Amino acid sequence: MHLDLIQSLSIAGDSSKANDDRTGAGHAHAWVIDGATDLGEPGLLGNRGGAAWIAAEADRAFAAADSGSIEQVCRTVFEHVAARFTEARRREPELWEIPSASFLAVAVADNVVDCAWLGDCAALLIRDGHAMRIGPQRDIRDDETDLARSVAHHGLGSVKRAAPILDVLRTARSRPERQVLGIDPAGAEHIYYSSQPCVAGDELLLMSDGFVAIADLYRLIDQAALPGLLAEGGLPGIATQLRAAEAEDFECVRWPRFKQGDDATAIWLRIAA
Repeated sequence: MHLDLIQSLSIAGDSSKANDDRTGAGHAHAWVIDGATDLGEPGLLGNRGGAAWIAAEADRAFAAADSGSIEQVCRTVFEHVAARFTEARRREPELWEIPSASFLAVAVADNVVDCAWLGDCAALLIRDGHAMRIGPQRDIRDDETDLARSVAHHGLGSVKRAAPILDVLRTARSRPERQVLGIDPAGAEHIYYSSQPCVAGDELLLMSDGFVAIADLYRLIDQAALPGLLAEGGLPGIATQLRAAEAEDFECVRWPRFKQGDDATAIWLRIAA
């Protein structure tokens, strides 16, 4: 089996800043990566922020690892990121500035789609117009929403974060129990996996949290409606609705969040024999 690309899209939350998402597909595997937003100025890795750096390095590793099981592919990615960080870092990092990312990857073979993930990227398997989650469930973002709500009185969504918000985010980022794609190859031991039967003609939709927010955080689109919306207007149509909703709630009141608009990335694929 292999994967045919239908459409991909990646738009920055702020066009004046780097897009920290990446997505891509090989012959039989695909991935989406969401670098954790930088909480300080560049310097650890030169002039490039840690979020963009880890997203780019992981993307390069996924693209190069076009064979083997999903477990082997992910281990290779973790090892590549760890080795490149050792080479590229300029100094010892603070805990909160260590580059990290959410990711989700899939691989297809023998009428099975294998999925691997850490963090809050999302994936759907679509068959005959019906969508089924094959990665983390939609409630994974609840903790982040609660955290944003707890500091909303300091002002959310501004380009320059208030010091109390930055402190809260740095504390959360420093938690040793965070399970993400990072600079420790042993982190691959914490990856979540699932497998589902698939057939030629099934479709896959992989999304960063910034894209799936329209369904998971904003609840403006039901998951069941996504296949129909893809057929009607593709990924750009959904992205237009997403950005319109965020623009209306630019003060982040209706939907507490730390940025008015997050980087939003998705890749839509068809499984072929």
